[in-house]
Amino acid sequence: MVFASLTFCCTTTTIRPVTRTNGGGSAADGGTLHNRIAVLRAERGLTRQQLADAVNVNYQTIGYLERGDYNPSLELAFRLSEVFGLPIEAIFSRRPLRPMSEALYGSPQTREGDGS
Repeated sequence: MVFASLTFCCTTTTIRPVTRTNGGGSAADGGTLHNRIAVLRAERGLTRQQLADAVNVNYQTIGYLERGDYNPSLELAFRLSEVFGLPIEAIFSRRPLRPMSEALYGSPQTREGDGS
């Protein structure tokens, strides 16, 4: 029953430790996968427990993800995407994410010079 084991495999959530590098390596080479989970959770007024319940994981998993201690499985990334109503690339990135205010309103240098 190959399909039975495949189905079981695809319905479980797996998290794996992230190997930290001093050079800030990319997720592809075992570095950090950056995320906005804590910001998105706070914007929506969710506790770690509430978010964990929504994506069917332990609340400690949410803390590990927020701190960058673990990378999510693809399945968990999709569940988080559905809960937040955002594409995965808006939540996770191989490069450090720009602050949301900068992404929406531009960099501080741009704002200072535009006369507003």
